[in-house]
Amino acid sequence: MHAAGPKNPLHGITLQMMVTQLVDHYGWEMLGRMIPINCFNWQPSIKSSLTFLRRTQWARDKVEALYLDSLPDFKQPQKEGEPQTGSAE
Repeated sequence: MHAAGPKNPLHGITLQMMVTQLVDHYGWEMLGRMIPINCFNWQPSIKSSLTFLRRTQWARDKVEALYLDSLPDFKQPQKEGEPQTGSAE
């Protein structure tokens, strides 16, 4: 289990937010290769993954570790030519 508090990078991040962001970034296929568990490889869905991860601490620990390792990738600026989110006005 991770410690609570504002200095913890997981503070305020739900398991659903982690899984959704990892799937958006890597996709189910790559996520299933990185963390080889059935909920990512066989008929994957957010709901089934959350159910499994909430009951299986070792798998949740792996997802949390991958999320922490991936944080710098999530915060990288968009590459030139990619559409920007938000209004420019």
